[in-house]
Amino acid sequence: MRIAIAGISHETNSYCQANTFVDDFYQLRGDKFLATFNQESDIGGAVAACHRMDVTPVPILFVSAQPSGIIDHGTYQRFKSEIIEGLAAATDIDGVVLCLHGAGVVDGIEDLEGDLCRSVREVFGAGFPITASFDLHGNITQSMADALDGMFACHHYPHIDLHERAAEAVELAVRIRRESLTTATWVTTVPMLLPTTTTFIDPGKRRLRMMLEAEQEAGVIDVSWFHGFPYTDVGHIGCYIVVTTEGDAAQARRIGTRLAHGLWADRELFRPDSLSAADAVTAAMQASRPSTGAAAPIVIHETSDNCGGGAPGDGTHLLRAMLDAEMPNACFGFIVDAETAGQAHSAGVGARINIRLGGKTDDLHGDSLILDAYVKALHDGRITLQAMFRGAPLNLGPMARLQPVDSDMDIIVVSRRSQTFDAEPFLALGMDVLRYRYVALKSSNHFRAGFQDLAAQIITADPPGLTTHHIEVFPRQRTSQPLWPIDDRAEFNP
Repeated sequence: MRIAIAGISHETNSYCQANTFVDDFYQLRGDKFLATFNQESDIGGAVAACHRMDVTPVPILFVSAQPSGIIDHGTYQRFKSEIIEGLAAATDIDGVVLCLHGAGVVDGIEDLEGDLCRSVREVFGAGFPITASFDLHGNITQSMADALDGMFACHHYPHIDLHERAAEAVELAVRIRRESLTTATWVTTVPMLLPTTTTFIDPGKRRLRMMLEAEQEAGVIDVSWFHGFPYTDVGHIGCYIVVTTEGDAAQARRIGTRLAHGLWADRELFRPDSLSAADAVTAAMQASRPSTGAAAPIVIHETSDNCGGGAPGDGTHLLRAMLDAEMPNACFGFIVDAETAGQAHSAGVGARINIRLGGKTDDLHGDSLILDAYVKALHDGRITLQAMFRGAPLNLGPMARLQPVDSDMDIIVVSRRSQTFDAEPFLALGMDVLRYRYVALKSSNHFRAGFQDLAAQIITADPPGLTTHHIEVFPRQRTSQPLWPIDDRAEFNP
């Protein structure tokens, strides 16, 4: 048996100023594609599942980019054409598995995934197994679901199970072929703009447990809770329960509607408490160590400048507040600033340099910091992730460990956009996060996979930024229905 694997994965923040083009995507083909089998990523999980099931994986094309602005129309058409033509030319394939995101927006096409899935279905027609895995931050349509035989969103945020959900997509495609199985998928949309909500703690943890319990009912293949992606302006935005069954559409609709009613009833539990940068720093400095006396840092995460949601990563609000407060034994990992990182590499370890750090993308994320800094360590920025996406390479570009001359704070500066997933960037520059009292970073929730178990306490800083919890600040021109929490008229009528 042969299963073709392909995908386009992009989380589109339509409020970003610049569009996203071909060169912004990394692209996997052929042997490079197949070599991902030992990585805990969606593509790696799909390839590994094929190997486990004695199925031949047929790589077509997979492309992905850091979350960013709307995708250029020509860029999307170029990738889509390669996938469609590759699938049409593939011989003797028995099914297709797509690795997608769910929140892709193209200039002129609001629903990237729906457009791609329908186009793939047109190649093969009805009855041919086509399944897909997704990020749970997808904005989902029934049209998208109707083109597929099964939809598998990762259950967790941080997304520690993308590889497992992609494996399930492969398993279902194989089962459909071998058993002549018929499936039904139903999408229930809830009019909510859900803030970035982790499933590691309540209320997200409790709600996920209910979804997984519903999945145990006989005849149910999968229950996926798509949180949606609120940082984009499309007509189908919301929160979604997607249920796939063994052909029983009424069962899928019943389960999805029940779970959606429960989510709606609990909506106020998901309203976030946001702290300014200064208040977050004050809260961290007032916190005490655990009674055990064990070494454990207090982690402050700047959720509003999360590259993983489309923000630039060069915001200075939190770092400025930390410097103003003269936080002792603190580190910041990291600021995205290729110019400053390059300046440090040119000067070399041991040099003292005057820098203009961060604040170079826009005015929203704070002004640049003018600092005299000592270059303590340098690194090429090539690391291997150890928590979420375990085993996958990440290239942060040239990076530096800097220390302002009038402070003992260590500041990591990198060249390429990314959020902080785990402690690897710190270790690469000789920093043990367990030896710091305060560790600051930029991420909404993915950092929890690497930091939750080692942190004494986690504090959220939410100054102005493109991924703020204050989603009411973003204008909505494409949405036709009232949405919670930005409109008191919002009602759930499935």
